[in-house]
Amino acid sequence: MGFNKKGLVGIFLFILLLSIDTNACTRVVHIFKNGDVVTGRSMDWFERFDTSIWKFPRGIKREGLTQFNPAKWISKYGSIVIVQTTAKQSASTDGINEKGLVANMLYLTETKYAPRDIQKQGIASSLYIQFILDNFATVKESVAYLKSDKIQIVPVPIPNSQHLPTMHISISDALGDSAIIEFLNNQVVIHHSKKYQVMTNSPTFDKQLALNTYWDEIGGHQFLPGTRNSADRFVRASFYNKNLPEPHNYRQGIASVMSVIRNASSPFGDPDPKKPNISSTLWRSVADQTHLVYYFESTISPNLIWIDLNKLNFSKNSKSQYIDIKDDSNLVGDITNVLQDSITLEFAKVPSK
Repeated sequence: MGFNKKGLVGIFLFILLLSIDTNACTRVVHIFKNGDVVTGRSMDWFERFDTSIWKFPRGIKREGLTQFNPAKWISKYGSIVIVQTTAKQSASTDGINEKGLVANMLYLTETKYAPRDIQKQGIASSLYIQFILDNFATVKESVAYLKSDKIQIVPVPIPNSQHLPTMHISISDALGDSAIIEFLNNQVVIHHSKKYQVMTNSPTFDKQLALNTYWDEIGGHQFLPGTRNSADRFVRASFYNKNLPEPHNYRQGIASVMSVIRNASSPFGDPDPKKPNISSTLWRSVADQTHLVYYFESTISPNLIWIDLNKLNFSKNSKSQYIDIKDDSNLVGDITNVLQDSITLEFAKVPSK
């Protein structure tokens, strides 16, 4: 069988992308025929951080924690977020707000932040996710604001690591809309389309789309790439997400999205701090943006847990609440009522120079 020019270009692209040093985490948005929207993601890293789930109410006064001209805001929406902490420095990495907007932080080697422009309001990378969840109800609204170029993300070094928080952000909403936010060559690059349902790490999202186009032509019923490299995970997650059967009930729907994320996860291995691409999956989340339920699964626990946002008080005068996800945790099922009251969490600040 011969190959035409297009086929040869596709093969070259495929080999090129597989050769790139790729990294961890996968995110998938699925829209069911009844209109339900569910977003799942995996978190892969070489170090297991302390992890907790926080409920934040409306009305929290925050600022961007940069040395000069920090952004200041009051949370418009309540949210449930995953907070990861190491060396007493905390950051939001994933979450959903009460309007069904979901934000996910994933690693991206190619990230290059712009030099600090103090004419713009600064937001530490540790609470960039929180800023989005606090202030916006839809992807369209979020993208419009971010394109206005009024704020600037400022990286907070990862404790005990040689890595800056080189990252890109995915956001999705209860309408099924989606956007990918990257920080490349000193610019904010935003990909916005309801079609952008899958995201992994390196390469940059434009190259992920090119890879997906190639595999769409080949299909996936006979062969799919199987390594844990980012490009391979993107192809597998895209294929299985497109081919999910319609569920017979709600439980099957949530399980089906979780099955795609589990397929794109990495088993335990020998971690290498110099190569985040050699990382194990630490946890997975599935956010039901239609019914406002947030599911969480630690890879060191046999149990799935969840929080029902409909049962929470997000009013301005309510308290922040949290629960630690410990290694020996026996939590199972609905944990909405076991959240503990707490003072507002302190996020990591941008260090002074």
